[in-house]
Formats: sequence, structure tokens, C-alpha cells
Amino acid sequence: MPSLSFLRRCSRVAPLAALLGLAGCDMLEFSPNDHRVPEEFTNLTRKNLAKLQAKPLPAGDTLRFVFTGDSQQFYDEAEALVASVNQQPGISFLVVAGDISDFGLGREMRWVDEKLRRLYMPYVTVVGNHDLVGNGREAYQHIFGALDYSFVYGDTKFTMVDTNGREYNFNGQVPNLGWLRPQLASLDGARRQVVISHVPPTNEDFDPALRTPYVQTLREARGLVFEMNGHNHSSSISQPYNDGVTYVNSDAFSERHYMVVTVWGDKQFRIKRVAF
Repeated sequence: MPSLSFLRRCSRVAPLAALLGLAGCDMLEFSPNDHRVPEEFTNLTRKNLAKLQAKPLPAGDTLRFVFTGDSQQFYDEAEALVASVNQQPGISFLVVAGDISDFGLGREMRWVDEKLRRLYMPYVTVVGNHDLVGNGREAYQHIFGALDYSFVYGDTKFTMVDTNGREYNFNGQVPNLGWLRPQLASLDGARRQVVISHVPPTNEDFDPALRTPYVQTLREARGLVFEMNGHNHSSSISQPYNDGVTYVNSDAFSERHYMVVTVWGDKQFRIKRVAF
């Protein structure tokens, strides 16, 4: 019969062995905030932009892209959206206007990417307020990339900007107007430009101290077609400041609608809302 001391030693070793066994089976998670992912799921913005640039749009050609937002935990809807978008002709890329995740978890961002990488075209994102919860900022930067960035495709320059002021305690730094103003002052060879963010300036989550200078910066931007947002979970097209600047808001995935955006000429555009 085993001695009492032997049984005590076994009781201490068994849990450790069980943990090691689970780790070997890739079943153990040390923290839900761990944003480490395989290299395949990192720097997705850079990788998707490389795919986009590999299929250039000739100068003068009409641009068509899909605009949507707030994927969060709507994974079934994401599958349906992908199936629908893949049937749309002539789409160059898809934009997700923030809130890729719900709790700022890297695994949420990876789950959404696993759905969206089934698209027949690349996709790009802008950071949302939910993507900044907890360790979300680090997760978003690791998985997607920069919070503020721009790129040119065809005749259009796209500027993606973090406008989630509340997540920074309205510190007067977000959106980063010092970065944004020179971006909008130069078309970088493009004919027109589009600004995309998550929180619209009309929303209470936008830093109130920066609302007026942000709107003024957009008003002065050369060749601005429109400013596009998510966050509200419902679509709209309006000019809330009566200054000639059009603001476009996307549906969330949960609303089972997205926008097909067509842009041509200097500032001409057409937007079609599609159910899926």
C-alpha cells in the first residue's frame, strides 16, 4: 500500500502533468488578452495593400469598393456578407470601418480575418473604439498595423484615421490633427480623396474639443469626395454641417446590409445599399 507521503507527492505532480498535457494539445490559454498569433495573421493591412497594388486600377477608371463596419461578434453574418460580396462584379476591395472585435481581443480579430480572407478581393480596416478595449490597441497594431495610415489606389487617396477620442479620455490628441492635416493637404498624385474613420464627429464619443478643427480640416481638404464612418450601426448619407462635406455611415454586420460605393471623375459618386 503506498505511503501517505507518496500520495501527497503524486497529488502535487498530477495537476502539473495535466497542465503540461493540455499545453501539448494546444488547449491551454494563459490569458484572453494574449494577442500573439502566427505570422500569417500579423501585419494584415500591409499584406492586403500589397495584394491590392498587385492589381492596379488604371488612371481614369471608375473605382468600386464595398463599405461596411462593426463586425464584432457577428460571425455568421460575416460568412453571409462574404458570400454576397463575392457575387458583386468589379469590386477592388472591402473596407471595415472599425470595431472588428467586441472586447479588443486578438482572437476576435483573428476570427473575423478568417472569415474575410475568403473574399475574392483584399480588405482594409480602420481601428474602432471596441478594438481599443483592454490590450486591444496592441492587438490591433500587431494583427493589422498602424492606427493612422493612408494609401493611393487608382485616382483616389484613402486616409484612415483613429477618431476614438473617448478611449483616450478625450486627451486632445485623437484624432491626430498634426498627422491628418498634411495628409489631406497632399493628394500624393491622386485626383480625389476619401477619409475613413470609426467614430463620426457628430457622435458623443468624438473628442468635443477637436470636433470643430476636424470638421474644418475636412472642409479645407482638396478633392474630398466624402468622410466615411462606422460606430452608429446604421447607414446614412448626410451633410450635417451644411458645408458641402458629405458624411457616409455604414451598417454593422448585424444589420445584414453593406454599401457598394462607386467613385469616378473629380468627386462624383454613387452608393448602393445591398442586403445579404
